[in-house]
Amino acid sequence: MSSTIEQTTLTAPDISCGHCVATVQEAVSVLDGVHRVEASPATKQVVVAFDPSRVSLEQIEATLDDAGYPVQK
Repeated sequence: MSSTIEQTTLTAPDISCGHCVATVQEAVSVLDGVHRVEASPATKQVVVAFDPSRVSLEQIEATLDDAGYPVQK
């Protein structure tokens, strides 16, 4: 059974430093189905590669919100 990996870029304006990056990456990377997380304080963006059959975009966004970095829509 093969799975499709999707990549999305989310804007989280509250990312401002290395601590923020570490917090975001730690929070999102533990979700089942997340393959890669990259956060950037320079761009205020979080790039997530994930398997949508195991984790939804809504779950990823909720996790960011719970970690204190709400996604800008």
